[in-house]
Amino acid sequence: MTINYLSEYNTEFDFDYESVASSVVENVLKEECFPYEAEIGITFADDEYVRKLNHDYRNIDKTTDVLSFPLVDYDIETTITNRSSDMYNFLSANEEYTNPDTGEIMLGDIVLSVPMIYKQAEEYNHSVRREYAFLITHSMLHLLGYDHMEDEERAVMEEKQKMILSTLNILRE
Repeated sequence: MTINYLSEYNTEFDFDYESVASSVVENVLKEECFPYEAEIGITFADDEYVRKLNHDYRNIDKTTDVLSFPLVDYDIETTITNRSSDMYNFLSANEEYTNPDTGEIMLGDIVLSVPMIYKQAEEYNHSVRREYAFLITHSMLHLLGYDHMEDEERAVMEEKQKMILSTLNILRE
C-alpha cells in the first residue's frame, strides 16, 4: 500500500499522522475485502484551497472538511447491493487503474482541510486524531464506491465508519 502525501498547508499534528492514516487505510481495505495493493493520495490544505476545489469540481462555493476524488468508476448497483471482493475483479483487467511502476490499484485522492479538522474536533468534543481518522475513513469509503446521497447509503456508510474506527480503537474521547 502506498500513500502519497502532499501539503498545501502547514500541517502540524500532535500524533503520527502517517501511522494513523496507514492504519485507517489498511483497515478499510481489509474490511472491504479489497484484494489488491492500493495507492492513494492525501493532500493537506487550508479552507480556501478546499473551497476552490469544491467550487471547481462540485459547483459548491464553500469549504468542506474533506473531498474525495475516486479514480475508479464503480457500478453503483453493485456497490450497494452486492459488496464483495468479487466486485473488484474488473480492476485487475483494467490498466487505467493500475500504477505501471508499482502494480498497485490507484484508488484516488483525499483532500483534507486541516483547519476544519481542528474546528470539528472541538465542535464534536473529540480529539484531532479521531477527527482526522474519521475523515480518512469516510473518504476511503467514497474511494471504494460508497456514497451517502440516499438514506440507505448514508446508514451503510455510518455503520461502516463506526465499525472501522471502533476496530482501531479510535473513539470519541
